[in-house]
Amino acid sequence: MKTFVLLLCSNLFMTFAWYGHLKFFHGWSLPLTILLSWGIALFEYILMVPANRIGYGEEGYSAFQLKILQEVITISIFIIFASLVLKEKIKWNHAVSFLFILGAVAFAFYDKAPSQ
Repeated sequence: MKTFVLLLCSNLFMTFAWYGHLKFFHGWSLPLTILLSWGIALFEYILMVPANRIGYGEEGYSAFQLKILQEVITISIFIIFASLVLKEKIKWNHAVSFLFILGAVAFAFYDKAPSQ
């Protein structure tokens, strides 16, 4: 659970660093925007590294599982951000793509399922 919460918080910073400038930093120079985004992304790394270390060491996830979990969290947060902040509408093909990624999560965690 610690891993999930840390990844969730990390991805909030990542999404804002990568896409927030599209909404909030119009007219800023590209070098300044890059530096600001890197500054925001620093908090992503401060949370991401312990998330992966805890997930791998304490919670027993494989590196593959951690990456898949991180991707589905990233896309979930991005969908909310793009919808609420950037005012973009999700299209049917985006929704289908997201469902495929959720399928990838199910497959990645299949060996973690309790045995019957």
